[in-house]
Parts: sequence; structure tokens; C-alpha cells
Amino acid sequence: MKFGIVSDSSCDLSLQYTEQEKVSIVSFYVSFDGENYLREGKDIAITDFYQEMADNQDCYPKTSMPSVQDYMDAFLPFVETSTPVLCICLTKKFSGSMQSAINAREELLEEHPEAEIYVMDSQLVTAAQGLFVKEAVRLRNKGLDLKTAVKALEKIRNTGHIFFTTKDLKYLEHGGRIGKAASLAGSMLNIKPLLQYYDGELGSTELCRGRKKSLFKVADMFVEYLEKKKINLEEYHLVTGVGLDVPEYKTFKDYLGQKLSERGYPSENWPQMQIGATIGVHTGPYPIGVGILKKAEA
Repeated sequence: MKFGIVSDSSCDLSLQYTEQEKVSIVSFYVSFDGENYLREGKDIAITDFYQEMADNQDCYPKTSMPSVQDYMDAFLPFVETSTPVLCICLTKKFSGSMQSAINAREELLEEHPEAEIYVMDSQLVTAAQGLFVKEAVRLRNKGLDLKTAVKALEKIRNTGHIFFTTKDLKYLEHGGRIGKAASLAGSMLNIKPLLQYYDGELGSTELCRGRKKSLFKVADMFVEYLEKKKINLEEYHLVTGVGLDVPEYKTFKDYLGQKLSERGYPSENWPQMQIGATIGVHTGPYPIGVGILKKAEA
């Protein structure tokens, strides 16, 4: 390997993938009581995290970013073998995780001035960040050096786009995304939120009545976006994601595949990810969505 890869757990990549591709993951922390914090994906499985929320309707867990020491522990094995490091972090607009990584880099450089550690803002979240890390892995596996890989990756950060929905407005209310009155009215009318993430920001929330309709609307919005932007899907990675696995996720995937096929887009099997805790605390246990990211040219 010409360089090692580190990312925070908000990239939502599976343990099987990260172990296979030798990607070091620095965990966010989650807490259900505000006092005891568990490492996402290590001390607590994501499914167990969501199940706790599903079983306790008044449960609003919190997340905490990785510490400087967490990043130092991830960087050090590479530094000690003189391997350059690429660290890919959750967008700095959402978290201080990247700053922890930068501080860890500075501390290590004091003792290891020869170390090469590049901390990169993915400008992305959840599955889109995961696709970005996968592209870094692909470039590394092709034999690119760190500097060349970074240049290629910088060109695709702004191509990430996610469309998603969730089942309950109360988590968005708790996180300050919508007001209490809107949340209460939405719950009474069976209103579901439709959300997008693009250009480094969470877009304005649209609303749709009914869970099934909201899932179909997300798929429709995604396909309309592909057509409007004249996107060639063969030049992109596509991924779907789910929180706590539920039957309607298959309904969503089947409908999305049908719509893609009708419009002449590739509709074969695509990667799937479990959406992690860093987004799950804001969506509740039942987020479902689809995202894309352009492939790097290298």
C-alpha cells in the first residue's frame, strides 16, 4: 500500500468491508443517558442502537465525536511503519471530528516530524461518505500515491447527493430541524419528511402523507434528479441505505429498480449500507434513502 486509509464511523461502512480493505475506523460515541458513551460499531452494534430507540419511544440518544487520542491511536501504526495516511472525515459542518483528527496529526508530528498525514473533509455524510472512502480504497489499490489520490478525490466531493425519508418527525423536532407544532401536526396527519443532502448541506424539508407514498416519492425525486442533471449512472456509484431493517425497505428498492429500468438506467443490484448512529439520532430508527457519488478519474 502506498498509503493507509482512516475514516470516522459516520462513513457507515460494514466491518466486513473495512477489515477486508484494511480501512481503520475511528468510532463516534453514542449515549442513551447522557453519561455513559459507547463506541459506535464496537461497543454497540448499529442494529442494537436502533432497536433501543424502537423499543423506547421517548429515547433520544446523543452522539459525541471521536477524541484526539482516538485518532492518534489510529494514525500511529501507519506512522511507525513510515506509511503515509489519508484520513477522511465527516463534513466539518456537522461535527468537530475533523478538528480532532487535525489536532491528532499535529501532536504526532511533534514526535514524528517525518510522518505524512493528510486530513480530508469529505464534505459528505453517511452512505455518500462511505462511497467516497470506497473510492479512496479503489485508488489506493490501483497503486496511486497519496498526493495523486487526494487530487482525484477532491474533484468528486461535490457530486455526492442523498435523498431520504424517515418515519417520524419527532426526532427532527428534537434536533431543532422543525418546530414542535409542525411535528405534532405531522404526526396527527401521518406526514413524513422528505430530505436531501447535497453541496455540503441538508436541504429544506419537504413533506408527504403516508410512509409508502414518501418512499415512492424519494425514489421519484431521485430519478427526476438524474434526468434533470443528465447523469450517466455508469459514471457514478449508487447506494441505498436503511436504519433498522424493515419490510418497506425491499418495497423501496423494488420500486426504485423499476423506475430506473423504465427510464433506461442500469438497475442491477447495487451496494446497500446500514445508516449509522451519527445520522440515526436525527432520523430515528427508520431512515431509508438512496445516494450517488461520481467515480474518480484515475
